[in-house]
Amino acid sequence: QVQLVESGGGLVQAGGSLRLSCAASGTIFRINTMGWSRQAPGKPREIVATITNSGSTNYADSVKGRFTISRDDAKNTVYLQMNSLKPEDTAVYYCHQVISNGLRWNDYRGLGTQVTVSS
Repeated sequence: QVQLVESGGGLVQAGGSLRLSCAASGTIFRINTMGWSRQAPGKPREIVATITNSGSTNYADSVKGRFTISRDDAKNTVYLQMNSLKPEDTAVYYCHQVISNGLRWNDYRGLGTQVTVSS
């Protein structure tokens, strides 16, 4: 069993910053890609950022230059530093980790953390 626990969400004014964290626990042999997605009410889920186990990153155009994804493999943790936040960044943010238990790979998702940006 693997669990992902997100933290760091909250309420912030436009222009402010938040840092999200997501730690994986359980039977973990290796972790491949980690990432973050978000979903706002009435909108489809959007992949925000991903980072591979070699450190390659990708970002949605809507967050380029404002968000930074990073990882700490020793802690099985992925981070999302969000700067210059805008009201349109308001959403539930989910972390994702592709994890092997030594037998097979699975794509896990956390329960989500709410980010609200006020204007």
